[in-house]
Amino acid sequence: MGNGHRFGSNLGLMTSIGLGMPALPPPVLAPRRKTRQIKVGSVGVGSDHQISVQSMTTTLTSDINSTLQQIAELTAAGCDIVRVACPSTDDAEALPAIAAKSQIPVIADIHFQPKYVYAAIDAGCAAVRVNPGNIRQFDDQVKQIAKAAKDRGTSIRIGVNAGSLDKRLLEKYGKATPEALVESAVWEAGLFEEHDFHDFKISVKHSDPVVMVRAYEMLAERGDWPLHLGVTEAGPAFQGTIKSATAFGALLGRGIGDTIRVSLSAPPVEEVKVGLQILQSLNLRERKLEIVSCPSCGRAQVDVYTLAEQVTAGLEGMEVPLRVAVMGCVVNGPGEAREADLGVASGNGKGQIFVKGEVIKTVPESMIVETLIEEAMRIAEGMEAVEGAAAEVSVS
Repeated sequence: MGNGHRFGSNLGLMTSIGLGMPALPPPVLAPRRKTRQIKVGSVGVGSDHQISVQSMTTTLTSDINSTLQQIAELTAAGCDIVRVACPSTDDAEALPAIAAKSQIPVIADIHFQPKYVYAAIDAGCAAVRVNPGNIRQFDDQVKQIAKAAKDRGTSIRIGVNAGSLDKRLLEKYGKATPEALVESAVWEAGLFEEHDFHDFKISVKHSDPVVMVRAYEMLAERGDWPLHLGVTEAGPAFQGTIKSATAFGALLGRGIGDTIRVSLSAPPVEEVKVGLQILQSLNLRERKLEIVSCPSCGRAQVDVYTLAEQVTAGLEGMEVPLRVAVMGCVVNGPGEAREADLGVASGNGKGQIFVKGEVIKTVPESMIVETLIEEAMRIAEGMEAVEGAAAEVSVS
């Protein structure tokens, strides 16, 4: 628990309210598109594996301690794979220490200089991102890069970006159209495959979600490569979250996408939080704490904004899959509260507290937040006790 609460056992509570993980997997909008499988270090990527969340450090990679500290923060937030920039010799020289000490696989981000691709492979990075649009004479070195990567078990990401598309394609299409992005990606994929190298995934990023979605749809039809989703330069936190959620929802909802990165002008931990929430909302990751709260309206008889914020803050860091409904009126409140694991239907200065569909008590408005947090902790305690008992049985 990130908020410092410690739980003991409470199996009786679990028996009485019948909480626990569902017997069947939650529904998804569409089955995953079938892809080849690759490895990024210890993380499997492709349709046989869960969709992974990536982010990128904002530190100078040459500052090893600061970079490792940020990677540790990203790991704690739930990041699966981290990318680090490598624009200089100092950065390249720092890669061995970072790759060795990082708790999650490290991808080296390479632009302009092919020599850093080899340095990243030699450093033991799990993968290398290459941008074919801005590495000089890149196509001439694919054979050597493929051999070096294969020898070390290093995977590659072919990272096509609208902002750095090959000039020949810009001249052909006039701008970074979906067709231009896909042509670049398919060309580079073909070069690697000609040299019998298949351990790569592809991204075709654009800052416009509509263009980006169309590019990935087209690319998904051209081959079975694993795809890394991203809206590049998505913007500040609010705008970038909306653009990424819109684009990712359109693609993931059709089964397209194997890794994601939410690109925000914000601390990288925020990228991870948004990415995880997108996957959880689509039932592509196990849901953790979920707060369901009404938007408030003229029917509300309590301050729903404040209640929801205080409950969210009080339960920050909870890891068990728990749905908590904070409702402010008698129209939708009781129904939503009954559907949640825990909920409150508020009105007339008081709140009915529901646990798994049953009213367990009615409390004054001033005690709603305290009561919800207390009940959430009790439920979480019981869920963790059941999980612990199940783990002991499986071991024995």
